[in-house]
Amino acid sequence: MNDMSQVIVPKSDQINADDLIAGPRTFTIEGVAINPGTEQPVNIKLFGEPRVWRPCKSMSRVLVAAWGPDAKVYSGRSLTLYRDPKVKWGGMEVGGIRVSHLSHIEREMLLQLTATKGKRAPHIVKPLVAEVAQMPKQRQTAEQWASEHRAQADNAATLEALAEVMAKGAKPMAKLQADKPELWAEVNAAYAARRHHLEREGTPDADMGEGFTDDEEFGE
Repeated sequence: MNDMSQVIVPKSDQINADDLIAGPRTFTIEGVAINPGTEQPVNIKLFGEPRVWRPCKSMSRVLVAAWGPDAKVYSGRSLTLYRDPKVKWGGMEVGGIRVSHLSHIEREMLLQLTATKGKRAPHIVKPLVAEVAQMPKQRQTAEQWASEHRAQADNAATLEALAEVMAKGAKPMAKLQADKPELWAEVNAAYAARRHHLEREGTPDADMGEGFTDDEEFGE
C-alpha cells in the first residue's frame, strides 16, 4: 500500500478536519439522526464511510438554508467537504470541516456566518454538478415538497425573488390545495410571513439562493 492518507486517519467515530488534509471529498448522504440537547446533536451517515459527520452549527445552518429544515429529505443528496485551516477553537487555528459544494441547489449561495464572537464572515457554497448518486431517486411526498418550498420562501432575499418562488410553485400549490389543504395553508402562511418581513424590514444581506424543483408531482 502506497497511500499515506490511509495511515494518518485519527481514531474516532466521526470524520475530523484532519481526515481531509489530503483534499476535499464528496459524499452522498445515507441518513440523518438528530439528538437534541447534546453537544453535537446532528449525526450524518455517509455512503461508503463507516464514521458519521457531525456538522458544527454554522454548517448545519448552511444545510438548512440550502435544503430546508426537514432532514428526512437530505438522504440521497450529495455534498463536498473540505478542511478549512483557518477555523479557530479557543483562539487558536485548529482547522475545521466546511461545505464547499451541495447538490440540489440551482446557483451559488453566499451566506454570512459567525466566524468569531461578534464577527461574521462570508461563506460561499457552489452547486455540485456531478452528484454521487448511490441511492435511487425517490418521488417527493407532499410533505417534503411543502417543507422545501417553505424554506425557499423563507430564504427569498427580495419581494421579486419571493414572487418568483410563488410563480414556480403555482402548479404544485394547486394540487396541494386539492389534496392536502392543511399543507397548502401552511405554505400560504409562509408566503405571507416572508412578504410582511420584506416589506417591513427590507431585504437581508445574504443571498440564500434557490435549490428545489417545483414542477414535479408528489409521491405517496
